[in-house]
Amino acid sequence: MSERRRFYLTTAIAYANNAPGLHTVYEVIGADVIARWHRMLGDDTRFLTGTDEHSVNIAQSAAAQGRTPREFVDEKVGLFHAAEDALLISPDRFIRTTDPDHYRSAQEMVRRAHANGDIYLDTYEGWYCPNEGFKAPSDLFETAKGMQCPNHPDVPLQYLTERNWFFRLSAYQQRLLDWYEAHPDFVQPDYRRNEMLGFIRQGLQDFSISRAGASWGIPFPIGEDGQSSLREDGSWDPEAGTIYVWYDALINYITGAGFPDDPASFARWWPADLHVIGKDIARFHTIYWPAMLWSAGLEAPEHVWVHGWLLVAGERMSKSRGNFLDPHAVVRAFGADAARYVTLAEVAFDKDTDVSWDSFVRRYNADLANDFGNLVNRTVSMVNRYLGGERPEPRGAAEAPLASAWSAALAGYREKLDGYLLHEALTALWDFVGAANKAVDEAQPWTLAKLAKAGDGDAGARLRLVLGDLVEGCRLVGLAAAPFMPGMAPRVLEQLGHRYEYGADGNGGPALLDRLAWGAAAGPGRVTPTPTPLFPRAEAEAVEEAKA
Repeated sequence: MSERRRFYLTTAIAYANNAPGLHTVYEVIGADVIARWHRMLGDDTRFLTGTDEHSVNIAQSAAAQGRTPREFVDEKVGLFHAAEDALLISPDRFIRTTDPDHYRSAQEMVRRAHANGDIYLDTYEGWYCPNEGFKAPSDLFETAKGMQCPNHPDVPLQYLTERNWFFRLSAYQQRLLDWYEAHPDFVQPDYRRNEMLGFIRQGLQDFSISRAGASWGIPFPIGEDGQSSLREDGSWDPEAGTIYVWYDALINYITGAGFPDDPASFARWWPADLHVIGKDIARFHTIYWPAMLWSAGLEAPEHVWVHGWLLVAGERMSKSRGNFLDPHAVVRAFGADAARYVTLAEVAFDKDTDVSWDSFVRRYNADLANDFGNLVNRTVSMVNRYLGGERPEPRGAAEAPLASAWSAALAGYREKLDGYLLHEALTALWDFVGAANKAVDEAQPWTLAKLAKAGDGDAGARLRLVLGDLVEGCRLVGLAAAPFMPGMAPRVLEQLGHRYEYGADGNGGPALLDRLAWGAAAGPGRVTPTPTPLFPRAEAEAVEEAKA
C-alpha cells in the first residue's frame, strides 16, 4: 500500500431523474477542487461521485415514457457525465446504485443490521414523497392543495400503509450524542452541527428501510421469516420487496471504498475523510448514516461538510421552479475554468447564496478578465517588449515586496481551502492579484524602460527586478488556482515559460506546497512571444447567445 497520506472524499449522489442544473453539480465542482488540492499536495486521493437511481418516481417516469427504468436512468446518467465532463470534473469513480457491487454492498449492510438485532418488521402508515421517501408530518407543510414536501412541492405525496422492515435508529441516540461530543468537528459548519444535535435531542424515531411491492430497486435479502430471500433458482423472492432508496443510496460511500468485495481496499479508504452534501439531506448523513455503519460494525466518516443552496431572488434554484441555470450554458458563456471559478467565488460554500447571470458576468469580468487575465497579459507583453522575451528571475523572498504579500495570501488560501470555505480561499488568492496589479501601477515598468533606453543603468536593473517579481507572482497564482481552474493553470505557466508538472486530474507532480514557495522555479527561460488572452471580456450579446 502507498505510504502517502490518503484522503477519501465523496459527494452526495444525484437523483437521476432529469438533466442536472448548475445547482445539482455545484457540490461536485467544489468537491473536485478539494480532491485536486489533495492530489497536488501529494496525498493519495480517492474522489467518489455518482447517481442515485432507485425510486418509485423513476419507475413511474420510465413507464410513462414506455421505457424500462434501466433505459430511463442510463439516459439521465449520460447527461450527468456530459455536464461533469464539460466542467472538468475528475472523479476516481462515478458510482451508480445500479452497479452490481453496490447491490452486494447494500444487501450485506441489511444482513449485518439484521444479525445485530437492529431491524424488525412493523407497519408503516404515513406520507411518502416519490422523490425523497417517507416523510414525518413535521417535515411537511399543508397547503390548499394538500400536504406538500418542502423539497419537492410539485410532486404529489402518497399516503401509504405498508408492512416494512424498520431500522432501530432510536437505539443509537446516546451513542450519537456521545460521538458528537467527542468529535466536535464531525459536522461542519458549526451551526449545522448544532441543528443536528437539536434534532437528536428531540428523540430519534426508527425508520423504514424496505418497500413492499416495488420491483425497481435492490432486492431485500431477508424474508419475513428472517431467512434469506434468495430462492433456489437464483432469483429473489419479490414478496420480500426492495431496499428503501435512502438506505440503499447512503451505502454507495462504502461500496466506492471496496466494501464488501475488496477488504484490502476498504481497509485503505474507510472511514471517509469527507462527505460533501447539501443541507436538505444533512439528517440522513449525520444521524442515520453513522448509526447504520455502527450497526454493521463499521466506523463513521470523519467529517461531513454541509453546504447551502443556490437561490434565485430568494427562492431555491430548481428545475421544477424553472429558475435554474444550465451548466452547459455557463460553460459556453465563460469557458470551463471560468465557469468553475465564478460558481465557487460567487456562491458561499457554507450557506445559501443568491446568484444570477448578471452576478456571474460581473464576477468574471472583474476577477478574471480585468484582474488576473490582464495581469498575466501585460506582464508577458512587457517582458517581450522591454526584455526581448527573456524571462527575468524574481528577487529573493527577503527583498521582494510581493514575496511578503504572497506569504500572507498563501497562508490564508491554505487555511480557507483546508477548512472548505472555497469562496474565501479564492478571496485570499485574489487579494494577492490585487497587490500584484497595484505593484505594476506603482513601479511603472514603462517609465523604467524609457529611462533604461535613455541610458539609465539603475532603471534597467530595477525593470528586470520588477518584471521578475511579476512573472513569479503570475506563476504562483496560476499554480495555486489550478484546483479551481485546472485547464487555465497549464496555459498560464506556458505563457510564462514554465512547465506545468501535473496530470489532467492533478496527480503525478511534485508536492504543490514546494512549488508554491517564492522563487521555487527560478532559472533562465523565455516567455511566449505573443501572450494569448486567458479570459476575454464577457460581452452581454455573447452571454445571451450562450444562454439560448
